[in-house]
Amino acid sequence: MDIVYNTSSDLALTGFDLSPESVAPVFLFATLSYMIILFSNLILILTIVLNKSLHQPMHLILVNLPINDIIGSSAVFPQLIKEILTNSRTMNYSACVAQAFFAHIYAAGAVLILTAMAYDRYIAICLPLKYNTVMTNAHVMRVITAVWMFNVVIIGVLFILLLRLTRCRSVITNLYCDNPSLLALVCANTTVNNIYGLFISALTQVMVNGMFLYTYLQILVACYTSKRPETKSKALQTCATHLIVFLLMDCLGLFTIISYRIQNISPHLRRLIAISAFIFPPTVNPIIYGLKTKEIREKIVNTTIYSQNKLQ
Repeated sequence: MDIVYNTSSDLALTGFDLSPESVAPVFLFATLSYMIILFSNLILILTIVLNKSLHQPMHLILVNLPINDIIGSSAVFPQLIKEILTNSRTMNYSACVAQAFFAHIYAAGAVLILTAMAYDRYIAICLPLKYNTVMTNAHVMRVITAVWMFNVVIIGVLFILLLRLTRCRSVITNLYCDNPSLLALVCANTTVNNIYGLFISALTQVMVNGMFLYTYLQILVACYTSKRPETKSKALQTCATHLIVFLLMDCLGLFTIISYRIQNISPHLRRLIAISAFIFPPTVNPIIYGLKTKEIREKIVNTTIYSQNKLQ
C-alpha cells in the first residue's frame, strides 16, 4: 500500500486530557511554576552580572546555569500554558522543531554546565595554590565557550539529520515536541538518526559521568586528607548539593531517552518524567546555587534592603 505523505504545517499534540474541573488548577500551577522559574533565575543572573565582586571563575560558570534554565522553561511552558488555557492541541511544524531544538539544548546544556562547575570545584579544592593561575578569566571564557559550542553543534547536527527526512504523520505523542516525537512522524529510514542519537547520548554520558567520577573521587581524597575540619565540611557540603543536582538532571534525562525505546512503558509515566525535567531543576537550582551560596545570598539581601530603603 502506498504511503500518503502528510505535509501539513500543523501538528496535533497528545495534550493533557484534562477534565473541566482540573483546567483552572493545572493552569494556575503551570503559570506560577513558570513565573517562579523566570523570577528566581533572573534574580540570580542579575545578582552575578551587576556585582563585580562576584565576577569570579565559579560564579562566571554558574551564571550559565540559570540562563540555560530560562531557555529550557521558555521553550516548553508558554506552549503548555496556551494549550491548557485554550484547549488547543495544534502546533505549527516550524514552531515544534524550534521548541524541540531548545528543549534539547537545555537538557544537554544542563549536564555540560554542571560538569564545568565540577571541574572548577576540583581545581579549587584539589589544587588551591594553582587555582588563580589555572582559572584565569581567559581560561574560564574558553571553558564556557567550549560548553556552548559543543552543545549547539551536537544538537544542531541532530536536527539537520531530522529535517532532511520527509514527514508522513502529524500526531506528536508527547506534551511537547522533542527529537524522538518528531522522528516518529517520519516514514523514511531513520537508522542514521537513531545511531547518531545513541552516539551523542553515549558520548555525553561517558564524558560528563567520567569527569564527575574523576573530580569527585579526587575531591573526596583531598577532603579526607585535609587537616582543616572547616575546609573539609564546607567542601563536602558544596559538592554534595552539586552532585544531587547533577544526578537529578542526569537521571531524568537518561530515563526520558530510554523510555522512548521501551515499547510497553506507560505513556503517562513518560510524559510525567519528561515534564519534570523542565520543572524541578530550574526551580531548585536558584535555591541551591543562590540562597545557599553565602556570597550570592548576601548580595541579594543587600540589594533587597537597598531597594526598600530607596522606596521609603
